[in-house]
Order: sequence, then C-alpha cells, then structure tokens
Amino acid sequence: MGITREGRHKRRETGGRRSKFRKKRKFELGRPAAMTKIGEKNTQPVRGRGGNLKFRALRLDAGNFAWSTESCTRKVRVLDVTYNASNNELVRTKTLVKGAIVLVDAHPFKEWYESHYGVKVGPKSKQVASTGEEVKKSDHAKRKISARAKGRSLEQTLDQQMGSGRLLAKITSRPGQCGRADGIILEGPELAFYQKMMARK
Repeated sequence: MGITREGRHKRRETGGRRSKFRKKRKFELGRPAAMTKIGEKNTQPVRGRGGNLKFRALRLDAGNFAWSTESCTRKVRVLDVTYNASNNELVRTKTLVKGAIVLVDAHPFKEWYESHYGVKVGPKSKQVASTGEEVKKSDHAKRKISARAKGRSLEQTLDQQMGSGRLLAKITSRPGQCGRADGIILEGPELAFYQKMMARK
C-alpha cells in the first residue's frame, strides 16, 4: 500500500461513513518524510507532478540566516536542534524541519556587527574594537561608523549569545521540499518566548 494524501477514507463530519467509489490515484500520492539530519550536505532531486523537481535534503550543515532588525544575512553552520513545538522526538534525533529552533554559529554575525559599528560585543563589550593592531581608517569612515553607533541598541540576550559564540535561530524554509535550511535569528519577544519554553522542558 502506497502513502496517500486523499481524505475519502475518513468519515463525514456528521459521523457517517463514505462509500468507496474509486481506488487510489497517482495525483493523490504522498512520500515518506525526509527526516533531514545535521551533517555534510546531501540532497536528492525528486520528480514531482508536471516534471517539477523537489530537492529532498537528507543531511544539511549550513544555511542562510537573517538578522531582521539589522538587515544582515549570513551563511552560517547549524550546530544543534534545541526545541521543536510539534514533537520532542525531532529534538532528540536532531531533525531539521520548518519551525525547528536551532543553534547556529554566531561568529559571522559578530564580525559583521563589530566592523559595522566599531564596537566589541560579548563579555568584553565595554571595550571599543581597537585591540591589537588598529586598522587605519579615513576621517570620513570614522565619522560614518560613529554616526551609526549613535542609534544602535543590542539586546542583552543577543549580546550574551554572541559572547558564547552561538545564536538561537528558527528554520523558516522546508528542508525536505527545497533542500535548504534557511531561517531567522530569534530576537525580542519571540526569543523570550522560546527561551521560556525551553526552560520549561
């Protein structure tokens, strides 16, 4: 018996039974879940209806993650799966699905932030980024960086995560359909909500 997506075998809303007036059809088929794991990238093309291709990711180790408030997107490594609202089993088996909360490498975002605003983030955030050999900048570049730094604000929770080298992020793409694990960096009320849910476990 193949996997099928039809709903004719279900009872009616009133509880009555539906009659079987036809067999399964090719256009009603379903396929096994991809159950994407963390590892060296491995995607398989799957032919769909109309000759269209889906890309079934079997293993992924990186993705494009966006830091929305800073309009900054970087390709970063996915390190671990920490929470999944739908199923704890997917956390235990470290399965990448849409909506999963994962830990990603913070260094690309940290490097960008420090060069963009000219400040250090993390444990020694009180220091200005002028340790070791200082890179010579023109007066115009210095004025531009200081103007940026005036209106900047970094959440304390994000600052701490940057210091630890890991950021909490949410996968917003569908790894089993498009073969990618892209997402957003969690911040603000959404980050607070997921931290509360993880602490509750």
